[in-house]
Amino acid sequence: MTIDSLITVRSTSGRLFEKCFLPFGECNVIEHVIRRAKYFSFKPLLCTTLDQEDDRLVRIAENEKIPFYRGSTVDKLMRWKNACEKFEINKFLTIDGDDPFFDKSLGKLSLSLLGDNNFISHPNKLPYEGCVGYSISYDLIKKACELKKSKDTEMMWHFLEPVPSLRKKELEVNNYDLNIRLTLDYIEDYWLILFVLRNLGPFAEIDKIINLFKNNPDLHKMNWFRNIEYKQNHNLKVNNQY
Repeated sequence: MTIDSLITVRSTSGRLFEKCFLPFGECNVIEHVIRRAKYFSFKPLLCTTLDQEDDRLVRIAENEKIPFYRGSTVDKLMRWKNACEKFEINKFLTIDGDDPFFDKSLGKLSLSLLGDNNFISHPNKLPYEGCVGYSISYDLIKKACELKKSKDTEMMWHFLEPVPSLRKKELEVNNYDLNIRLTLDYIEDYWLILFVLRNLGPFAEIDKIINLFKNNPDLHKMNWFRNIEYKQNHNLKVNNQY
């Protein structure tokens, strides 16, 4: 099987306890993410850590019949690099375990742009937060690992973008000018994604999601303030670290 996507997930989470195991319809969040990836014809690998807490994630991957890789706890880039080497992955789309409504069309488009490019990023303004990850080539990951000075590579783009051989392209997306946060970090996020699930089902694509928010103009107020807080805290961390 040719792997084209890495589902990156850990059991531990600071803001929302064990968020990847929260109930989500007929399964839990991470089981849903795996099933959504397979439903959309992605060929995913679950990428997690060697921590004992992540044994449960491995069992889920086995039950869902997808491959898995376990690596460094803090060094996401090295974990990705070693997974690529073990499974002979030349390029992949990132799917975060806390993005239960990642989009098929944007993910496929992102992957298709690799070739002349080795890093497909996305613009600051997306149709909704959590709709698509990044597409990255193994060669770029390998070079970044050779150059990096830190093992804390959670904010991985800060280590990819300085690589001299970087060939970056920004994903072009439609701007709906809506404030929609569908990533899972806080309890308010969980309430909102459950609302989307109940109204649209587990495999809703981008157009139906956008229409749901257009028809419910106050819906974003449930958790959008968390998006503002996150960006403020992230910018503060980046300014202090780099």
